[in-house]
Amino acid sequence: MVDVSKHELVPAHNVLDEAELEDVMQEYNIRKTDLPKIKRSDPALPDEAAVGDVIEIVRDSRTTDRAVVYRLVVE
Repeated sequence: MVDVSKHELVPAHNVLDEAELEDVMQEYNIRKTDLPKIKRSDPALPDEAAVGDVIEIVRDSRTTDRAVVYRLVVE
């Protein structure tokens, strides 16, 4: 079986630790529940991602070189 999360076209998905999460929440003045959601069953998520974690997704961008987005893992 193919591991989709390791495919070259799938952007990097990283689980944020508590300190990084706190920095993001303060920077954007939001709560964790304000973030867009991503299902735990999404094949691109790392194995260690659990419901309630926040994922940082880093994509290549033609206009800004890289784009960073955040998603809350839900069931």
